[in-house]
Amino acid sequence: MFGNCQASREPRLADGMSARPVAAGDSSCIGRLALAATATAAYARSATPASRGMEHMKTPWLVVIATAACATATARQETPSPAAKADSGRPAYTAADVHFVAGMIGHHAQAVQMAGWAPSHGASAAMRVLCERIVVAQNDEIAFAQRWLREHNEVVPPADPRGHVMPGMDHPMLMPGMLTPDQMAQLDAARGREFDRLFLTFMIQHHQGAITMVAQLLAAPGAAQDGPIFRFAADVNADQTTEIDRMTRMLDDLKRSAQ
Repeated sequence: MFGNCQASREPRLADGMSARPVAAGDSSCIGRLALAATATAAYARSATPASRGMEHMKTPWLVVIATAACATATARQETPSPAAKADSGRPAYTAADVHFVAGMIGHHAQAVQMAGWAPSHGASAAMRVLCERIVVAQNDEIAFAQRWLREHNEVVPPADPRGHVMPGMDHPMLMPGMLTPDQMAQLDAARGREFDRLFLTFMIQHHQGAITMVAQLLAAPGAAQDGPIFRFAADVNADQTTEIDRMTRMLDDLKRSAQ
């Protein structure tokens, strides 16, 4: 579930299995929808008994978004980023691709900082295990994002937990779901059981923001046609969705034990 994120990423699914490989040059809607459908099916298979009762209510989200993205892209293609080169070996990418990849660096950096507080803030054993997984997985994805931007001669922002740092900006920009400075201070001040509660509450919010970023990317005309970017987005969606379910159950258990 928390495998390394390499430049030639093979899509990871919610059950740890690999989806049907899609070549980096495969920008067809069929390939995109096949990957999304496989990810959705794998997520459904990975559901625990506690969550299976809700599976029939869940819309195959990524398939819907990918379908909409394909339909929009067919009607109108977005102008590629100025640095993009549509040679035969690599399809052109868009400004939306760059914004997504660059934005994920700061977004993930904040999650790494939050999770890194677990040992020093008296987190429970189960919480520490979750946090270790988050640190490893998101550091790997930060490395992938930085590498992709360098390989495409784009600006590589710092991994700043305060937010997305853009050239010419005085202050980092909060990406969807990111915690405000006040929320980060609140979490940093918490200890023990209160840290566990706030961490789960805030990390669910944080993960939901990452899913929003994926939705925005796939809804942008012409975006995510670069194979590694679509697989990266699919990985983020599958990982964050699975972890939201896990953290929701952990938070419910924590609330019940306090009664």
